[in-house]
Amino acid sequence: MFRFPTAGGTWRGRTGRWWARTGRWRRRTARLARQATAASITSPDPADGTPPGTLDATPPRPARRSNRRGLSRRPGPVPVITLLLGLLVTLFGVQSVTGITLLPSGLPFGAPAPPRKFPVMESSPPVGIGIRSLGLTAPVHPVGVAPDGTIEVPASDRRDEAGWYRQSPTPGQYGPSVIVGHVDTRTGPAVFHDLSGLRPGAKIEVDREDRSVAVFEVNSVKRFNKSELPVDRVYGDFSRPSLRLITCGGRWVGGSTGYADNVIVFASLVSARQ
Repeated sequence: MFRFPTAGGTWRGRTGRWWARTGRWRRRTARLARQATAASITSPDPADGTPPGTLDATPPRPARRSNRRGLSRRPGPVPVITLLLGLLVTLFGVQSVTGITLLPSGLPFGAPAPPRKFPVMESSPPVGIGIRSLGLTAPVHPVGVAPDGTIEVPASDRRDEAGWYRQSPTPGQYGPSVIVGHVDTRTGPAVFHDLSGLRPGAKIEVDREDRSVAVFEVNSVKRFNKSELPVDRVYGDFSRPSLRLITCGGRWVGGSTGYADNVIVFASLVSARQ
């Protein structure tokens, strides 16, 4: 029996919380930038005819204030450092979500660059899947959440179809699109029976409702015990468009568990065509 947990909330909710956090940095950065700019702009003076908002080539020198020891006080570097830090964090956030490189490669932080350039596709539900190396071609239909909170799977009489988890991104959008299927049923092998035989580099083609095709490349194929599933690893990567194919595997234990493990294919979008 196929059982796989949901992400504990929709992907839109997870990214929404991320954007709320980065939004605070963006607002703070913009405020500091306005303050820094305002400090270097002269006020309009009808007497000298300077138009409003004109940068003064020779801004007036601020009055020097002396402390008891006769030393002048100058503004410290803290505002500048805060401004730069806010700008870097904002650029890192935009880079992580859009995939557009904004930060120099030499910086010691940030998500690693994707293995190659990739397209980003508009939202369109999947209607079919093909894996040439396995000789697999199958229709895909949307599935939701089962009463026990796991991902719903195709009915046993639709064992030759795969199910796209409709609370995940559509294939080709940023984030992991999740497609599930049975490994077998009481009547024989099912749609994802040979999934564990995929190898890194194999291509997966997903036909979409808008008649476009999203082409993914397999990064890895992993098997996890159902009691130790890496939920964050499956659902949490929004650095690029990706795909997760999930089915059962391992030994048969029966009962409500069925097979002891889940086989998960991790793949990344590499091209798209109409």
